[in-house]
Parts: sequence; C-alpha cells; structure tokens
Amino acid sequence: MSGIRKFVGDTVIYGLTTVISRVLNFLLTPLFVKKFEPTVYGIFTNLYAYAALINAVLAFGMETTYFRFLQRVKPEEKEKVFNNSFIVTIFASAVFVLSMFVFAHPIATYLGGSHSDVQQYEDYVKLFAVILSADALAVVPFAKLRAQQRPIRYGVVKIVNILVLIFCNLLLLYWLPVMEERFPSLQGLTQGWYQPDWLGNVFISNLIASMVTLVLLAPQIATFKFAIDKTLIRQMIGYSFPILVANISFIINEHLDKMMFPRLVPTAEGARDLGIYGAVAKIAVFLNLFITAFRLGAEPFFFSYAKNENSGKVYAKIMDYFIVAMVLVMVGLCANIEWLKYFIKGGEFQKDIYWSGLYIVPILLLNNVLLGIYMNLSIWYKLSDQTKYGLYISSVGAMITIVLNILFIPKFSYLGAALSTTVTYCVMVAMSYFLGQKHYPIPYDVQKNVSYIAVAVGVSAIMFYVFDKNLWLCNLLFVLMLGGVAYSERKFILSLMARRK
Repeated sequence: MSGIRKFVGDTVIYGLTTVISRVLNFLLTPLFVKKFEPTVYGIFTNLYAYAALINAVLAFGMETTYFRFLQRVKPEEKEKVFNNSFIVTIFASAVFVLSMFVFAHPIATYLGGSHSDVQQYEDYVKLFAVILSADALAVVPFAKLRAQQRPIRYGVVKIVNILVLIFCNLLLLYWLPVMEERFPSLQGLTQGWYQPDWLGNVFISNLIASMVTLVLLAPQIATFKFAIDKTLIRQMIGYSFPILVANISFIINEHLDKMMFPRLVPTAEGARDLGIYGAVAKIAVFLNLFITAFRLGAEPFFFSYAKNENSGKVYAKIMDYFIVAMVLVMVGLCANIEWLKYFIKGGEFQKDIYWSGLYIVPILLLNNVLLGIYMNLSIWYKLSDQTKYGLYISSVGAMITIVLNILFIPKFSYLGAALSTTVTYCVMVAMSYFLGQKHYPIPYDVQKNVSYIAVAVGVSAIMFYVFDKNLWLCNLLFVLMLGGVAYSERKFILSLMARRK
C-alpha cells in the first residue's frame, strides 16, 4: 500500500499541473472554432496530426530510455546518461530543421494539394520545423526534472508555456485587429509581418511558447556537456529504437485518420468533416489529461519500484484504480455534454456546425480509456528490456488502422475514423496483455476491469441514445453509478480512511 501511496502522491502533483495546463490549453478551442470555419480548422487538425508523428520521431524514445538507463548506471554517471540522451535529440533536431527548410516547397505542395495554397503551406512547414525541433530539445530536460523529483519546477514551466501560448493567440487573433482599427497608426508597425485572420498566427504563437520553454529549461540544459560515450550511446539507441518505432506506430494509430482524411475524402464536405472531427475530439481532452498525468507519474515510479518483491501486485492494483477513475471521468463527461458542447460553438452564422459530431463523443472517450489501459500494460516490455514487443504490437495496430481507415472513412466519415481507432486499440490491448502474461506476468483482475468498462459503455450509451443527453437524467444516472462504485470499492475506501486516522 505504501508503494501505491507514493505513486498516487507523484501522480497527483503531476496531475494538477496537467489539469491546469490542459484546461488552459482547451480554453483556446472556443477561440479557434469561432475564428475559423470548419474547413480552416480542418487544416489545423491535419497539420497537428503530422506534428504529433514528427514529435515522436525527434524524441527518439529518449524519455523512456533516459529513465531506464538512470537505473543501470552508478549515481556519479547519471549526467553521462543525460548528455548522451540530449546529443541524440540535438542531432535529430538539426537534421530535421535542415531537411524541412531545404525541401519546404515539395512538402508544402504535398500538404496543400493545390498550387494556390503552396506558398501559405510553405510558411507553415518552416514554422513547424522550428516548433517541433524546440519541443524535441525540451524532452530530455523535462525528463531530468521528473527524475530529480522536481514536479513544482516542471509544472511551472509547463503552465508558463500554456499562458504564453494563450496570450500570443489572443494578441494575434483578437487584440491586434481591434487595436489596428482603433489606432490606425499601428498598421505601420504590423505591416509586412502580420495577417489578420491567418491560421499561421496560431503557429507563430506556438513557436514563441516553445522558445520560451527552452529558455526556462536553461538551468537543466546548462549542465549538458558534448561528450559522446560510444558504448553507452549505442546501448541507448539499441534500447530506444524499438520504442521509437513503437511510438511512431502508436501515433499512426492515434492520428493517421486525421492525416489521411483529406485524401480519402477530397471534397469540401471532407474538409468540413475533418474540422468537425478535430473540434469534437477536443472534448475528450478532459479524459486524456488524466491519462497524461498518469503516464507522467507512472513511468519513473514503475522503473524505480520494479525491484520490490510485491511490484507485480502493486502494478495490478494501480491498474484497478486507474480504470475505475477513467470510467468515472468518461461517464461524467457524457453526463454533462449538453453544457460542454458550448466550448466548441461555432461562429456567428454557424453556431451549431461543430455540434453535428457530438454523437461520436462516447466512442472517442472509450478510445481514450483503451489508450490508457494500453499505456499501463506496456510497462512490462519496458521493465523487462523487451521493447521489441512494443514495436510488434504497435506495428500490428498501425496496419489495422491503415486498412480500416481506407475502408471506413470514405463511407462513414469521422464515425469510421473513430470506430477504426476502437478496433485498433482493442487488438493492441489484447496483444499486450497476453504477451505480457507470458513474458512478465502481472496479476491483473481482468474480470473486474472488463466489468467496469462494460458498465461505463452501457451507461454512456443510455445517456446519449436513450436520454438524448438530458442534463438532469444523465447526471442522476452518473450519481447512481458513483454510488455503485463507492459500494463496490468500500473496502479500499475504508482502508484509506483508516490510514488517514
């Protein structure tokens, strides 16, 4: 129980940071959907899907590798692990920026799809090249803060990043146009670089926030020494390469639908649907932030706790309560969708355009639950140094995603994309569980966990398709479910209360 308490303590600290930063970030969504029509927001969704894939490549799996190798080396050699991890991301980022600037025009042609958009997309490509490189360079310094158990410093940097992002977006999208209208003399200062109502303003804001983050991480980066340990770096790359491929496959599973959408549905309706899909998916951020908080607390904890005799039981208990928390968040979001939908209200003339996609919210939330379970399960191949299995599982998932997207998206639009992800995650969860039980057994309570998920799916379906999202009926059902969970978990709750006394 002490292991679980330590894990919960770490996760709560990171969780508060994640909740605050993600909620602040989410507040940008209403600004974007009011400012941009769905076809433009579809470009935003498409480009950030590619960005997620590139982020995985540039990070090169070094976050997990860094934590793993800290446990292998002597205390005095920990800086060596940091130096060599950072060297990998420096090299990857330098090659990436150079390539993106050299090949900006053909990349822009591919992304834009029409000659009239090429110059605009070329600007986007160059902006993203710098943004993604800056983000990649921050990965290992952030991991160092977590390894040093400095969650407050970690949280401050993350929240400052979001506040800068929000400020810059407000300035470029809303405040500057008003200021130019009231004070025409300002147009002389903004002429040549500022374009009102331009999607690129969002990317410029992201670039500024990413650069500020690097500045705030300067104390961690300042300890870096360019001293390559060939043996260590070979070992680290050997460990991280399967994680890299697995991460790429994983990102494909999560974001490929948004990348493929413009080519599978190359029409105005397709562009509109992609924008709707991207906006509706933002509602699931409230569950996703819980999963992110879990990952931030879990990964260093799992590695440090692996040598304990009862580690398997602790990992299984963590899975139990993680699933309980996830399904409660899932059902709570479904119960309150009638007011949450106002976060994605469209502009003046099409206020309900984004609401047409709300019916897939329960599916998107279930996908996030499955994603969280897979992330929890995946610890077995990281702890046992069998990262090749992560590669196998994610590659199978990627192939399923590609096939199902090609089959489903042209026929069912974003519903097909959401269902493709559900099938993919189910297969990946099953593969990871059965392979894990063979190579690194952990005594998960499968029957209990599956029961909770099934109840959550059933309750969410009733809320949407029987109660028609009625706020009062849905929250009454949610309260009943909370009572059922409290009764089912009464022994654990009572034990926690007894320990507090």
